[in-house]
Amino acid sequence: MDPLAYRNVPPGTHIPSVVNAIVEIPKGRRNKFEIDKKTGLIRLDRYLYSSSHYPGDYGFIPQTLAEDGDYLDILVMVNEPTFSGCLIEARVVGLFKMKDRGVNDYKVLGVPHTDPLFAEIRRLEDVPQHYLKEVEHFFATYKQLEGIVTETLGWAGPEEATAEVRASVDRYLAQLRESVR
Repeated sequence: MDPLAYRNVPPGTHIPSVVNAIVEIPKGRRNKFEIDKKTGLIRLDRYLYSSSHYPGDYGFIPQTLAEDGDYLDILVMVNEPTFSGCLIEARVVGLFKMKDRGVNDYKVLGVPHTDPLFAEIRRLEDVPQHYLKEVEHFFATYKQLEGIVTETLGWAGPEEATAEVRASVDRYLAQLRESVR
């Protein structure tokens, strides 16, 4: 298998409302895995300094470029964790807005598109409010013991989330065109 194959994965099957999520960190983990951009392998970046764990499968949407210069992040609500490198077709339901070190670091919230347990979740209002509070608490505190300041800016619905997906795909394509010149 080509270790850089994830670069060939399209951003989604029905952009911007159904996206491809590549899982880096499965739900319930404290390990911070990341795709190594040079090798394409999943590497252990660090362990979270706190006793918190990821509240869903966490990763990125391929062929996107977020404002922080990385792929656009996505958190997928799952009942059971998958595994690092897993590809999930996810339906976009919301956007968690935050800053990390003063830079926008938004996270798309998605659900597995074909999972019948999440069939009724189409909008942020359909997500259990306690889950949204857990996610907000996690991202507000997960880097505190590292001395890194994050600022939570709240939730936005699927319209703003899909607009962010579209903008991130456009930024990626513009960067790709620029690199060819």
